[in-house]
Amino acid sequence: MKQISYTKSAIRALGRMSANTDMLIRTKIEAYATDPAAQAKNVKSLKGQKGMRLRVGDWRVIMDDQGNVLAVLDIGPRGGIYD
Repeated sequence: MKQISYTKSAIRALGRMSANTDMLIRTKIEAYATDPAAQAKNVKSLKGQKGMRLRVGDWRVIMDDQGNVLAVLDIGPRGGIYD
C-alpha cells in the first residue's frame, strides 16, 4: 500500500463536505492506494497538467502518484475542480 499525503486545500475541502461524502472519498483514495487496478475505470491522466483525477460520483480528486507516495492535491465538484 502506498502512503497517502493530503495538501492543506484537500483537507479543507474534506472538512467542508458531509461526513458520508468525506468517508466515501477517503475510502476510494485508500482503495486506489492499495490496488490501483481496482479503480482503473475511475482514474484518468490529466491533459495539460501533471497528475491524475479520481472520479467519486460528482466529486473529483486530483492526485499525483509519486512511487510509494500518493499525493492528494485537491478535491472539488466535477465542474469547478479543473479551473
